[in-house]
Amino acid sequence: MSSLEFKEIKQLIEENAPKGKIARVELEGPKVVIYTDDLSFFVDHNEEIRNLATILKKKVIFRSVPEKLMDPTDSKKIIEEIIPNDANIVDISFDPNFEEVYIEAEKLGLVIGKRGITLDEITKRTNWIPKLVRKSPIESDTIRGIRKILYDSSEERQKILQKVGRKIYRKPDATCDWIRLTPLGGAREVGRSCMLLQTPESNVFIDCGINVAATESDRFPDFRASKLEIERLDAVIISHAHLDHCGFLPYLYKYGYDGPVYCTEPTRDLMTLLQMDAVEIGEREDRELPFTSKEIRNMLKHIVPLEFQEVADITPDIRITLYNSGHIIGSSVVHLHIGEGLHNLVYTSDFKFGDTRLLEAADYEFPRVETFVIESTYGGRYDIQPHRKDAERSLIHAIQDTVKNKGKVLIPVFSVGRSQEVMMVLENYYRYEELEIPVFLDGMIWEATAIHTSYPEYLKRQIRHRIFNGYNPFLADTFERVEPKKRKDLIESKEPCVILATSGMMTGGPSVEYFRNFAVDPNNTLAFVGYQAEGSLGRRIQNGMSEIAIDKNGKTTALKINMQVRTIDGFSGHADRRQLLGYSKKIYPKPRRAIVVHGEEKKATNLAMTLHEMFDFDASAPQNLDTIRLV
Repeated sequence: MSSLEFKEIKQLIEENAPKGKIARVELEGPKVVIYTDDLSFFVDHNEEIRNLATILKKKVIFRSVPEKLMDPTDSKKIIEEIIPNDANIVDISFDPNFEEVYIEAEKLGLVIGKRGITLDEITKRTNWIPKLVRKSPIESDTIRGIRKILYDSSEERQKILQKVGRKIYRKPDATCDWIRLTPLGGAREVGRSCMLLQTPESNVFIDCGINVAATESDRFPDFRASKLEIERLDAVIISHAHLDHCGFLPYLYKYGYDGPVYCTEPTRDLMTLLQMDAVEIGEREDRELPFTSKEIRNMLKHIVPLEFQEVADITPDIRITLYNSGHIIGSSVVHLHIGEGLHNLVYTSDFKFGDTRLLEAADYEFPRVETFVIESTYGGRYDIQPHRKDAERSLIHAIQDTVKNKGKVLIPVFSVGRSQEVMMVLENYYRYEELEIPVFLDGMIWEATAIHTSYPEYLKRQIRHRIFNGYNPFLADTFERVEPKKRKDLIESKEPCVILATSGMMTGGPSVEYFRNFAVDPNNTLAFVGYQAEGSLGRRIQNGMSEIAIDKNGKTTALKINMQVRTIDGFSGHADRRQLLGYSKKIYPKPRRAIVVHGEEKKATNLAMTLHEMFDFDASAPQNLDTIRLV
């Protein structure tokens, strides 16, 4: 029913809703908003809402007509009366445009869950719709800044969503009888992922990233051959927050795009954090990106957050559902239903199909699949990662050996994903007293970790359970944040320690500063736990570079690399060869076609050949700008 027009939606509501209960109907993005002068009726008769949602096959939101909203001051008193004191309410704020009241508290979910308190009581007594906001135990400038932008732009965002809704539920200009997919980046390479999905009616980007380790010519997606004017783009889907999948998104808003972006809430927050940091680094290192923080703030206003397994129309002939990909918090496998049952596409993006401490394994069951696009970062014939327990033990042994020699362990990590995964490993060994050594966190790791603690529902069940029961493993005593002004003290200290520092590929950031100071001492260890892209400093060191040219007092000098260099496989957030094949075997229902991307050329082509031989997929590894007709 994705081709329903707005007038048809209103007609269906009039025919199926209780008589005299509907004041008006509006659209906000993919959601249908129904205003009523008797909101309590629908709170008490929830089956009426479910019935309408089933008939429309859309998410339906009920709101009171504005004149029936209770005054915020009186509403606040009622909320404080309903919610117990031990929830530790921090703030209550009202958004009159969306008629929502945001209740920020430290233990709100825990208290409400244990006491059996229903939020419906707030709605029935005030006509405001309560939204629970979890206060992170770690103060975050990013979260605070995002919430302020969203709150201050509420009226503008509502107008944006209404405009998007009208575009989605418009009369189609053409029948969807062909579909084509074109990689504009990320094919036979790792970095700058961007795919253009086209139908006679729709133009949609799936991801829009940069290649942080590439030269200027290969750094950004190639829009030239797509012959697509950016203002004709209907929607952008972002699978997850790593810059190679979202780093070029603000560019679109600088050059004419004013449409929606679909992703999960954790992706929205982490993406903003990483993009803002990329802008600052670019300005500092004279390698500026073609956009500024202004475009990032504009981008934020256009984001339409979706939950896992929430179905949403994004154009008249495309419907999206996001599933957990197990890569980083909020990362998604993207399922697209195209046309009236014409074709179903699954885009795995980056995914993990194995055991980790942080996240559940990627989802692999879908309503329908004809084509799936799969990553191949570790798709080579011999890309088999060790079992997780073996990898953890290797890391702990490397740390213990270095500590015995009074050295320091530097672990370059991505601020999002690998940092928190390694933190959970170290916390586990610390908890069982197998590792008693301070662990210092430098770079954006602390900010990214704060975002993780704000969305425990996206984490692995065991971690979620511990957080909800009052023990947050991210706040273990062994972890200590490093302020930039204290970095020098840590470098000069003679005490053994572990340092987690960004960037993960050593393309900049504090990891490079620590490395330059630790490299000459053979008692120190550099431990790689994540993928090192071609061209990055991390890859060159990993490949055996014995010295590096550095600038010292205005002169170029050679720095000897005497420290131990260890590559500890098994911590990657990507599926290895075994998991890629396991996922391809298990994906249900079985697709006809497999398109292999996001891997170096030999790995991508080899995986495509293997998928054809083992599973009889029509498998290919296209180059950038190769257009594949799906139907």
